[in-house]
Amino acid sequence: MKTNRQQKGFHYNILLIGLFLLPLTPLLAQQATTITGTVKDMDTNETLIGVNILVKGKVSGTITDVKGNFSITVGSPPPITLIFSMVGFTSQEITITSPNPSPLEVILSEQTFLGQEVVVSASRVEESILQSPVSIEKMDILDIREAPGDSYYKGIANLKGVDITSSSINFQILNARGFNSTGNTRFVQLTDGMDTQAPSLNFPIGNLNGPSELDVESIEFIPGASSALYGPNAFNGILLVNSKNPFDYQGLSAYFKQGINHINTNPEEPGSPQPMYEGAIRYAKAFNNKWAFKISASMMKAVDWYGTNSTDLNSIAQGDLPFNPGANQVHTFGDEVSNNIGLLRNVSAIQEQANLLGIGTYIGSIPDQVVSRTGYPEKTLVDYGARNYKLNGALHYRISDNAEIFYSLNYGSGTSIYTGAQRYSLNEFFITQHKLELKGDNYFVRSYTTRDNSGKSYISDLNGILINDTWKDNSTWYGEYTLNYLGALANQQVVPGQLGTTAQQAAAHQFARQQADQGRYLPGSAEFNNTAADISGDFIPSGSLFYDRSRMYLTEGQYDFKNEIDFLDLQVGAAYRVYDLRSNGTIFADYEGNDITISEIGSYAQASKRLLQEKLRLMGSLRYDKNENFDGQFSPRMAAVFTEKNHNFRLSYQTGFRMPSTQAQHIDLNVISARLISGLPYYRDKYKIYENGYSLASVQEYTAAVAQGASPVGASATGLLEPVTSLPALSPEKVKAIEIGYKGLLTDNRLLIDFAYYYNRYNNFISQTAIRKAPGPVYPGADPSSDEGAINAINAPSLLTPVTTPGQENTFQSYTNIVDREVRAHGLVLGVNYNLPSNYTISSNYNYNKLLTEFEAGYLSEFNTPEHKVNIVFGNRKLTDKLGFNLAYRYQTSFRWESSFARGTVPEVHNLDAQVSYKVKSMKSILKLGGSNVLNNRYFLNFGGPTTGAIFYLSITFDELLN
Repeated sequence: MKTNRQQKGFHYNILLIGLFLLPLTPLLAQQATTITGTVKDMDTNETLIGVNILVKGKVSGTITDVKGNFSITVGSPPPITLIFSMVGFTSQEITITSPNPSPLEVILSEQTFLGQEVVVSASRVEESILQSPVSIEKMDILDIREAPGDSYYKGIANLKGVDITSSSINFQILNARGFNSTGNTRFVQLTDGMDTQAPSLNFPIGNLNGPSELDVESIEFIPGASSALYGPNAFNGILLVNSKNPFDYQGLSAYFKQGINHINTNPEEPGSPQPMYEGAIRYAKAFNNKWAFKISASMMKAVDWYGTNSTDLNSIAQGDLPFNPGANQVHTFGDEVSNNIGLLRNVSAIQEQANLLGIGTYIGSIPDQVVSRTGYPEKTLVDYGARNYKLNGALHYRISDNAEIFYSLNYGSGTSIYTGAQRYSLNEFFITQHKLELKGDNYFVRSYTTRDNSGKSYISDLNGILINDTWKDNSTWYGEYTLNYLGALANQQVVPGQLGTTAQQAAAHQFARQQADQGRYLPGSAEFNNTAADISGDFIPSGSLFYDRSRMYLTEGQYDFKNEIDFLDLQVGAAYRVYDLRSNGTIFADYEGNDITISEIGSYAQASKRLLQEKLRLMGSLRYDKNENFDGQFSPRMAAVFTEKNHNFRLSYQTGFRMPSTQAQHIDLNVISARLISGLPYYRDKYKIYENGYSLASVQEYTAAVAQGASPVGASATGLLEPVTSLPALSPEKVKAIEIGYKGLLTDNRLLIDFAYYYNRYNNFISQTAIRKAPGPVYPGADPSSDEGAINAINAPSLLTPVTTPGQENTFQSYTNIVDREVRAHGLVLGVNYNLPSNYTISSNYNYNKLLTEFEAGYLSEFNTPEHKVNIVFGNRKLTDKLGFNLAYRYQTSFRWESSFARGTVPEVHNLDAQVSYKVKSMKSILKLGGSNVLNNRYFLNFGGPTTGAIFYLSITFDELLN
C-alpha cells in the first residue's frame, strides 16, 4: 500500500537499459543511394504536395515539396522499395534496382474503393482493416477535416459502436459496449502511445490535452476487450489518436473558428447567443532527413452549457404533502444536507425553547419528516467560462535508416466542468506529458510521465453546503426551522400533539423555511460572492478546493521478430507503470508522511500464422499483469480470420480485466451524501463500517415506511432493515468476450458491409454499495415494548438522517465486487458504407447493446447505454472542384442512467450536424460553415450532465501543403 517515492525514477533506468539492449543498426559507412522524382495526380496531371515517401522496412522517408518534387538518400545499396502514399489516393510501391536511378515520375490515382485502410492498433502491427481479427474503426485526415460538427473529437460519435457522453462543452468521454460513465475507467485512450488518463482518476480526459485537428493524422477505435495487448483497463475498448510526424507533414498550417451557442435558451440559461472562439497553429520542418521538429498550439473559449436539471433525487413521498421539504435537486447545491426533524423531539434545548415560546405542548407534533437546507442553483457556484489551451511539440532525430529517437510534449490547461460523484469546477487545471521514444521498423521502447495539477479546481456541491453553514450553522438552522414549524401549527390552532391536516403541515413547512432562511446570503450579493471565493480558495475539509499533483510513470517496449522468423509472425512486449498519488489528503488518505504509490508490471506475446494458401489467419496472444495490491492476471486472446476474395469472416475469443482504479484502492473523501472509501480492508476497518451497519437500500425502504406513517421503532419499519456484516474483498474485474464478425466488399468494391456480434461475461464486477451506521445496536422487527425495542427507540431513528460531518459520518460508500454471479451483456453493430456516383458517399450504422443481468437494490450497474442507436452520414467532398458538404444524423433511444451523483432517465436524442466547405486554392485555404445539433433539439447525454443545444460556426483553415 505504501512505497517509497524514490521508486518512481526506476522507469528511467528501464528506458536506458532498453536503449542499450535494442539491436540498433550499427552506424557504419554504407553505400548510399539517392533517389529523386516527381509525384502527380493521374486525373489532373498536377503535381501533388506532401505525398509521403517511405523506405519499406525502414523508418527513413520524406515528402514531396510545394512543386511535387522529392529527393531521398538511403544508406544502403539497391534493391530499395519506396512506398508512395497520400490520404485519398491509392498507395503505390516502386522498387529501385539501379545504384544510380533516373528521376522517377510517379502517378497516383484517386482512391474510389472502400476498405483500403491500413490499421495498426488491432494487432499492434500493420494490417488491412478488412482482415483485422477484431472490430475496428478508423478516421483518416480527410474524415477529420470534413467532420461536420464543431469538433473532430465529437465526430468520433459517428463511428460504429461508440458511446459518447459529456460533462462540459470541452470535456467529452468515450466508451463502447455498455457501462458508460462520465469517468470511464473501462476505456483506454492513447495519444501517440501515451495513456491520456489523469493519474488520480484513471480515466481518459477526452481531448483536453490532445492534438488539435491540424496535427491529427488518424484515429483508430477498437470496441471490446483489448487487455491482451494493451493491459489494464483496456476493458470495453481503446482509442488511439496518432499525430503527424514532422518528417511526413511539414510546413505551416493554421485555422480560426468563430461560433455561437446558447440559442433560444431556457430561462435559467443566458438570455442571448454567446460567442465561441477556437484557433490553432502548427509548424513542422525537417533538416537533411535527419532532424525534424514540430510545434503546435491551440486555444478555445466558450460559455459552457448550463446544468439546469431540477429533478428531486430524494423523491420519497412524505405523506400527502404537495411538495417535498427534503428535496435534493440535481443541479442545486446545499440541499444535500438533510435531517429528520422528528429526531429533535428528544433534544432538551428544543424542548426548553418551545416552553419559553409557549408551544411546549406541541413537541409531539414534530413529524418524522426529512427536511433539507435551501440550496443554491449550480450557475451561481461554478465557472461556466470554458477555456482550453494546448501546446504540443516534438523533436525527432533519425539515428540511421533503421532507427529514430524523439521527444514529445503534450500540455493542456483550462477550465471545464466534470461530473463525478459530485460536480467539479475544474478551474485553471493543467496536465502535462513528456515522452522519450526510440523506434525502429520492428521495435519501439518508450518512457513517459503524466503530471496533474488541479490548479484552482473545487467541488461545486461543497461550495453550496459550506456557504449555508457559514451564514447559519446546521444545528441553529434546524432548531429555528422546527420551532417555527411548531409555531405555525399553534397559529393554525392544531390540537397539541397532533400532526394536523396536510394543508396545515404544508403551510407550517413553508413558514418554517421562510423564517429559518432569514439572513441567507443571496446569490450576487457581496456576502455571497466573498464567502464563495473564500470557500473555493480554501482546501478540503474547511473549504471546497482540492489538491491534486498526482503523477504516472510508464515504460514499455515491443519487439517484432519479422526479420528473424519466417514461418510465423511473433511480437513480444513488456510494460512497467507507477502511480504516485499526491492529493495532500483532499482526495486520498495521503496525508503528510503517508505517501501512496501503486506499481504495476506486465508482459505479453502474440503469434499469428497464415494457412490454406494464406486464406486463413490464426492468431493468439497472452498477457500477464501484476498490481502490487492484487493477484496477477492472465489475459489470453485467440482469433481466426478467413478471407475469400473480398469476404472476410472472423471469430475471436477475447479477455480483459481492469484493475480497481486508484480511487477504488485509496479514496477517502467526504462527498456530502456519503464518505467514499476504498475497497481495501484498511479503509473499511478504519471506519468500522460493519458495526451496526445496514445497507443504504434497506434504510431507504425504512425511511419511506416512516414517511408514510410507520413508527421509526416499530417492527413494520425496522423489519425492512438489512444488516451488513461483510463485503467481498476488492479485486480486479474480468471479462470474457466472444465476437463473430464479417467485413466484405460488394458491387465493384463500392459497398462495404461490416457486422459484429459480441457476448460478454463479467466476473468480479466492480460496483459500489452504501452502508449507513446506527450509533448503537438495532434489532430489526423488535417489539417496541421489549428491551430490544427500547434500543430501537434510541438508535433506529438515527438511520433516517445521513450524517457526513467529518468524524461523525454514518453513511459510507465503498467499492466492492459482485461475486455471487456473472454479469452478462450482449450486442451487435451493423455498418454499411456506399460510394455513390459523382463522389457522393453514404454510410450508416446500427448499434444494439443490452444488459442481461439484473442488479440488486443498492448496487450500481452503471450500464448507462442506449439499447438502440443509429448513425447516418451523407456527403460529397468534391461536389465541385472547390465545394463539398457533409451531414451526420444520430439517434439514440432513452435509457436509465445510474451513477453515484444522480440516477434517472436520459431521454431519446435526435441530433443533426452539417457543414459546407469551400476550397480557395489561391490562398491554400478551406472555408467551412457548419453546426452541431443544427435543429437545436435540447438534450443531455448523462443524467446530471448539462443540457446541450446548437452550435453554429464559420472557420478558415490554411495549409501550406494543401493540394
